[in-house]
Amino acid sequence: MIIVRNLVKIYGKSIRAVDNISFNVNEGEIFGFLGPNGAGKTTTVKILATLLKPTSGTAEIAGYDILRNPDGVRRSIGIVFQNPALDDQLTGIENLDYHARMYGLGKEERKRRIKEVLELVGLADKANVLVKNYSGGMKRRLEIARGLMHYPKVLFLDEPTLGLDAQTRRAIWSYIKKLNREEGVTVFLTTHYMEEADYLCDRVAIIDKGKILVVDKPEKLKSYIGKDVIYVECLNSNLLAEKVRDMEWVESIKVKDGVITLGVKQGEKRIPDLVDIAQRNDLKIFSISMRKPSLEDVFLYYTGRRIRDEEGTA
Repeated sequence: MIIVRNLVKIYGKSIRAVDNISFNVNEGEIFGFLGPNGAGKTTTVKILATLLKPTSGTAEIAGYDILRNPDGVRRSIGIVFQNPALDDQLTGIENLDYHARMYGLGKEERKRRIKEVLELVGLADKANVLVKNYSGGMKRRLEIARGLMHYPKVLFLDEPTLGLDAQTRRAIWSYIKKLNREEGVTVFLTTHYMEEADYLCDRVAIIDKGKILVVDKPEKLKSYIGKDVIYVECLNSNLLAEKVRDMEWVESIKVKDGVITLGVKQGEKRIPDLVDIAQRNDLKIFSISMRKPSLEDVFLYYTGRRIRDEEGTA
């Protein structure tokens, strides 16, 4: 449904917001772009939605080339922007009706479709309420409904739960799953929430500084790290890493800023082994911890830092 080849976007003379990325999205898939602010997620969405022209490279959406046939692309997609784009002086129905008119839907078709999408996102009882009286979660759901009005083949969701509380975020996830299942629409989702990508996406692309580092199913990405993840901070981390690198229970290993990240089998049993190896080699361990791998660990493994640290400095 989406084919991207060698896409590049350069701002000014040297800022490579999108740096030669290529990937495919299958029909009916929920595909996630996971990365911090400034990683190139929104720029990529804007290029695919024909709002920006790439510096080089190309892409196809539902068989339409973004450069040669932008109108075909626009007819095939719906989009929910990162920032709210509703008219809060109109009711829910009026917002949807206005959008449907822009796409040329007839009167009877508009009425039928408005009813369908409002029921899909759980807003049928709020249809005649002014949008200014909606909660943040209700506004997000209405924007998703609006993006579906013209029967798009692809729905772009750019940080769809940004700024929402955890409970509302979970509710939005349920609606996204529901629309993907019931409408059969392909969903392209950008997010910096690890748990969102993990819960929603059939496949995830980790993007950082304009480059795609890895693409796969969330479970497979986590399996790259190992069954358990152990973090060890010690005085000479490189030496300890060399001592344990060839152990049969070590599935992956990486050293960054004095911290060793180990993907291991049976992590609980390996902590005493690590302490013993350190003592035998006169290496002082400052801290050691273990947990099951997450997409946060995958991001740390490929970038050497946590996505939350990136969000804090963005």
